[in-house]
Amino acid sequence: MRATKFFDRQEGAKGLAERLKKTVALVGMMGSGKTAVGTALARRLGVPFLDSDAAIVEAANMSIAEIFERDGEAFFRARESEVLARLLEGRVGILSTGGGAYLSAANRELIHRKGVALWLKADTELLWNRVKHKSTRPLLRTADPRATLEDLVARREPSYALAELTALAQPEYSIAEMVEVVVDVLKQREDVLASV
Repeated sequence: MRATKFFDRQEGAKGLAERLKKTVALVGMMGSGKTAVGTALARRLGVPFLDSDAAIVEAANMSIAEIFERDGEAFFRARESEVLARLLEGRVGILSTGGGAYLSAANRELIHRKGVALWLKADTELLWNRVKHKSTRPLLRTADPRATLEDLVARREPSYALAELTALAQPEYSIAEMVEVVVDVLKQREDVLASV
């Protein structure tokens, strides 16, 4: 999977009605929809989709779980910060960040300076339903992954709440519906999304 996907503005007439002025960094827990919603949102707005986790995997030529196992979380977090800085320097787009990326004050400051953070907020039940069958989540490789997820949510939400914008996910929303929720939130900031 490539770290960047480009979408032609001609793909969707809706995308022609708005112009993204700064990169939107999607932050939130694993399972909140950062990749799925981010990809569709980028297509909707006709901008590049960037994925910090995919960029790390591509650069390391190994999965995130393998990086965690071989080099540890601290090593991964350092590489994550480097990748975020690089991705935020490029073209304006939609940036999907790893679940732990926004916990770092340095990463929050970088995102705030170069773009805008939008928290995709989902309750623990919805997150659990989305991640419980996935084996690609190294932080959930514990004796009680549900309890681990609940603990992660409790510890991380205060950091996510520092994001400038929040979009609330609901279990009944399709990806397309969630994209429209996010677009409505982005429209609250003319410095982020302008009507053309």
